[in-house]
Amino acid sequence: MPIIEKISSEAIINLENKYGAHNYHPLPVVLNRGEGVYVWDVDGKKYYDFLSAYSAVNQGHCHPKIVGAMVNQAQTLTLTSRAFYNDKLGPYEEFVTKFFGFDKVLPMNTGAEAVETALKLCRKWAYEVKGIAEHEAQIIVCENNFHGRTTTIISFSNDENARKNFGPFTAGFIKIPYNDIDALEKVLATSKNIAGFLVEPIQGEAGVYTPSDDYMMKAKNLCNANNVLFIADEIQTGIARTGSLLAVCGNCSCENKCERQETYATPDILILGKALSGGAYPVSAVLANDAIMNVIKPGQHGSTFGGNPIAAAVAIAALEVVDEENLIQNARFLGKLFRSKLNEYIQTSSIATLVRGRGLLNAIVINDTEESDTAWNICMALRDNGLLAKPTHGNIIRFAPPLVMNEEQLLDCVSIIITTLKAFEK
Repeated sequence: MPIIEKISSEAIINLENKYGAHNYHPLPVVLNRGEGVYVWDVDGKKYYDFLSAYSAVNQGHCHPKIVGAMVNQAQTLTLTSRAFYNDKLGPYEEFVTKFFGFDKVLPMNTGAEAVETALKLCRKWAYEVKGIAEHEAQIIVCENNFHGRTTTIISFSNDENARKNFGPFTAGFIKIPYNDIDALEKVLATSKNIAGFLVEPIQGEAGVYTPSDDYMMKAKNLCNANNVLFIADEIQTGIARTGSLLAVCGNCSCENKCERQETYATPDILILGKALSGGAYPVSAVLANDAIMNVIKPGQHGSTFGGNPIAAAVAIAALEVVDEENLIQNARFLGKLFRSKLNEYIQTSSIATLVRGRGLLNAIVINDTEESDTAWNICMALRDNGLLAKPTHGNIIRFAPPLVMNEEQLLDCVSIIITTLKAFEK
């Protein structure tokens, strides 16, 4: 493949534009290698990765333990489907359920698949356990949510770009404002057909919108009082990203490792993906206790690749890295340092108005409209200065580096960010 190795960045981008569907708008940089917190482009330029594949690469690029587990299993047995047992799935299911404190797991591949699985599970529980009349169950969701882009999921999105000309849409969802406990209480009081409340502990795609500290616990308590399932989408926020094993949950193996543990709520259904594999392989999961999960019977849900041997081996290694390398504590410490340094700068800045987040999931709000290209231009300048990030919602830049970053590297990145922002001061 020597010709491929020598091909220019421009030529590679042109290939994607010609032969690939135009469903993404990437930053114009062509990467071909990654290690830890760094990535390199085809010309050999080195960058800090400050997006981590939307928090899939929490454990760092090409972590040797995770890659080793993947390679070793790939050379032994890759796929059996669930038509047969394999010697990796059972041990993984035991490991992941104990790790997060649930009775059972339903393994899938992608985040969107896991969300779809959770919705099906919630509805089936509503009909067979709660006693809601079939086809009448409703699930509460939040405005400005992002749970994926399948037809069902965009049915309850209010991103018109994701919805336009993709209907008809799936019924059975009620949207309420995020971080509004009164709105949740009102809906729960007015309908007996509510099956569940699906929520992101932090709305990442919406701009790392972080709710009140007590919002999740209050929401969980309301769900408990109304016999409604509390469903936490931790695909982006989970696996140590926010300085806790889960952003929402205190019932897990990270007891005593979480900040504000007393404000966290234990989900009835937990949705995981992304960093569950350290970005090495598509792995997602839905976890719940027996009273919920046992409504699923053979033939009612599945996936050819869900729970395959490679996924099982990779996920165990990825979760072991979180504990072995103290990524929870590191994310918490570095996140506080990051926000502290950026807040110092913002006090006198005319281009950046706010920094928010938790752990190493953060964002800055740029002093311009969502329709402007200022945030995009800042990200282009950050790229030129050796740091990769991407705007979300037009005027917000999300910052989410791998959790293996150290303090020296973080302070170097803060310097790059502030120097770049100063060039855009008005």
